[in-house]
Amino acid sequence: MSRPVALITGPTAGLGTGYARRYARDGYNLVLVARNVERLEDLAAELRAANGIDVEVLPADLTKAADRDAVVDRLSAGVDVLVNNAGFGTAGEFWTAEPAQLQAQLDVNVTAVMQFTRAALPSMIAAGAGTVINIASVAGLLSGRGSTYSASKAWVVSFTEGLGNGLVGTGVSIHAVCPGFVHTEFHERAGIDMASIPNIMWLDVDDVVAESLADVAKGKIISIPGLQYKVLTTVGRLVPRGVVRAVNNGIGRSRGRT
Repeated sequence: MSRPVALITGPTAGLGTGYARRYARDGYNLVLVARNVERLEDLAAELRAANGIDVEVLPADLTKAADRDAVVDRLSAGVDVLVNNAGFGTAGEFWTAEPAQLQAQLDVNVTAVMQFTRAALPSMIAAGAGTVINIASVAGLLSGRGSTYSASKAWVVSFTEGLGNGLVGTGVSIHAVCPGFVHTEFHERAGIDMASIPNIMWLDVDDVVAESLADVAKGKIISIPGLQYKVLTTVGRLVPRGVVRAVNNGIGRSRGRT
């Protein structure tokens, strides 16, 4: 029997690498999508050697429509799992950020997620099986840590929940993973100072991947890895939104982020 196939965006660092390694260990062939060709090739070679799987490398800059179209074409050919992991945040204030940078952020965090999910679903539904995992963020559930990024992740959460309702009975599931602060390159790449974040708020990549996939297996549409973030988001739903914004501003220094 042929192996199932998982396509993962943004696999060359952080959570994306974690999901790629986990699905490789689980016996999936992979399609890896990212901008950095050298990192893609290095990861592909590692996963082939360690797991005896096939790994297809698909270089793509998801801020570019033509590159997103190439990923859409590959998804239309059929995959068993889609992990929409690619995303980025930016430093600076919204009102001074370059409009092109803000648009690029939405192209990756929102447009790519919508287009790739739309491309993957028809073949999954026809097969009566498939999984879509959208990497959102606690920032999409609790406002106060920046505007455009938080809004983009709130869109991912709402999109996933709504589509989850529509997919009932098809055999296909969709899930939004909402991690908090994770030890990755994400904040360094964005130029965001994270010195104010308490150690207790940090999560490890492997723990997030393991807990989120356990939630996927249980059929949970929204996965919030980490007990501290389950508590935080539960309390956040019970107290006034103004209090939530104030607390987040104090912990995460929401100014200086877009």
